[in-house]
Amino acid sequence: MVKKQLIMEKALELFAKQGFEATSVQQITEHCGISKGAFYLSFKSKDELITAIIDDFMMQITSDIDYIVKNTKDEQILYEFYYAIYHFFQKHSDFANVLIKEQSHTFNKELILKMQYYEKVIENAILLMIERLYGDRVKDTKYDLIYCIKGFMSTYSQLFVFYNVPLDLKLLAKSLVEKTTLLAQHTTAPFVTQELSQLVKQPMNEEVTKEQILEIIVQKIDEMEESIEKESLILLKQHLLEPTLSPAIVKGLLENIRNHPHCKWISYLLRRYFEF
Repeated sequence: MVKKQLIMEKALELFAKQGFEATSVQQITEHCGISKGAFYLSFKSKDELITAIIDDFMMQITSDIDYIVKNTKDEQILYEFYYAIYHFFQKHSDFANVLIKEQSHTFNKELILKMQYYEKVIENAILLMIERLYGDRVKDTKYDLIYCIKGFMSTYSQLFVFYNVPLDLKLLAKSLVEKTTLLAQHTTAPFVTQELSQLVKQPMNEEVTKEQILEIIVQKIDEMEESIEKESLILLKQHLLEPTLSPAIVKGLLENIRNHPHCKWISYLLRRYFEF
């Protein structure tokens, strides 16, 4: 495992048990079996490490949502959307718990801007999903419906974060599909209008350039061990520099890296760049 990723994963174990504030760099290095010097070669500070972990967390869930919305059939899209969200929260419940409890400590200005960006990407994906499913029927209520869906995401995720009980993800997703459909079909007095949505809208970050995407790919290639995902990234990098591959091959390469936890964000960026 790459040292930087090892530090993130081992530190996450400590943060989940002790919290951010109570965990020292010394404890992290001891848990990783590395020196402090090795730690500071990867991260300038504990705060930078925390930011990297939260960033990675958000990259994964944002990329998954975007992929599902753009690649799932209409009749399954809501179910797959909700199921993926709560499966993710279930898998990462320990970290989600400590993040919610200590977000005031971790949310510096840089991270706040990043979180606003991820939130806007998710909102755009939800809007696309709503428009695909309900069309003109929700033209006056779709922005309010976005907030309803985000409310479901936030409220029901607490079942995974705060309560250590077995939960039926399939039933939860099915139940929320039913609730969302009822709201879409019967809401007549929306609170959030397009105008209000525009007033609270945060500006998106500038579009990522090809050069920035290449820089991220090179970094990932350097960090990864030999694997099909690494080979796919190398081919995608070459295609970015000199397009020679067919769209079908590019889609296949993107599918190869999509489920790798450390390639989700670059997969998302490449899908946007190639307009898939």
